[in-house]
Amino acid sequence: MKRGVLVLEDGNFFTGRLFGGEPSTGGEVVFNTSLTGYQEILTDPSYEGQIVTLTTAHVGNYGVNAEDIESSSPHAAGLVVRDYHPVPSNWRSQKSLHDYLLGSGIPGLSNVDTRALVLHMRAKGVLRGVIRSTPEACGFLPIAGHVSEEETGELARLLRDVESVPAMSGLDLASRVSVRVPWTAGEDQVGQHVVAMDFGIKQNIVRQLVQLGCRVTVVPAETSRDDILALNPDGVLLSNGPGDPEPVTYAVETIRRLVGEVPIFGICLGHQLLGLALGGRTYKMRFGHRGGNHPVRDLDSGRVEITAQNHGFAIDPSSLNGREVAITHLNLNDETIAGIRHKRFPAFSVQFHPEASPGPHDSHHLFEKFVDLMERAKR
Repeated sequence: MKRGVLVLEDGNFFTGRLFGGEPSTGGEVVFNTSLTGYQEILTDPSYEGQIVTLTTAHVGNYGVNAEDIESSSPHAAGLVVRDYHPVPSNWRSQKSLHDYLLGSGIPGLSNVDTRALVLHMRAKGVLRGVIRSTPEACGFLPIAGHVSEEETGELARLLRDVESVPAMSGLDLASRVSVRVPWTAGEDQVGQHVVAMDFGIKQNIVRQLVQLGCRVTVVPAETSRDDILALNPDGVLLSNGPGDPEPVTYAVETIRRLVGEVPIFGICLGHQLLGLALGGRTYKMRFGHRGGNHPVRDLDSGRVEITAQNHGFAIDPSSLNGREVAITHLNLNDETIAGIRHKRFPAFSVQFHPEASPGPHDSHHLFEKFVDLMERAKR
């Protein structure tokens, strides 16, 4: 494998070995603490525009298959790992991770000191970066280092490449990953009809609802309130997705006009958009929550669930003061808001992923709660 380098916007760099697609565009460098599920992570639209660093040591050992995908194609801008296994060993494997990334044009970088990289991001916050082949003019680079202010060579040029990568704050990426044409799952189901606003929806969200007997119509992010109600839904799901929630003003306005009309369930970005629609504000977190081991307390029951999370923005709790909004869940690692509900209307949301994939199944019951909410609204 060719030598490669990850260059960060603060001038730090981490070297390794390239695999997968040819290095191209950069992205915001983030880290995920899940032990498995690299295929689900890569195909989660919430990672649009991000280079994902995996903290688990061994990656690629079980290959890739056509079943464990969360969207039609990978969305991550790159993958950084400690130890890549080029020869998978699993009865479900259909191709190697290298071939999968190669076919999608997504670069991977292995043999990276990911522990040092993650500690750096925890100290500095998430940073923009680019993955490139090691410039020959640089000779042999150490595993990590810093581009000095006096550097005028190839590494300095790579640092200028990083400056052209757009910052995540202020970016509406939901419209980029959203479906263009509505589609339906569970057409033969006789249960509740759910209209899902697609801001980057994961397939397992749809699967969970279909398994509970729902017919799910997935519509573009920019679908209007009137067009949604014309579909005669029993409930509206606000999906997960990438980017900053505040620029998605069209969805905020639609959600604001839907509250009180039909039951609403928001997940991740959908949770943040519901918070904005109810008068709240959001802010960018230092390094976000990404992984399958985040403890969340349900403030109503006192129950603690281990959840899968993937977000870099959160709702500002002070912005909810005086609103008709109750905080229902808290993240026990940092006490950020992990769930809200409207005090009068059937609308609730969670910052975590109850469908997981990958991750624990502790929160699957929230889909049952949504179905029950729709059934009670029809009585």
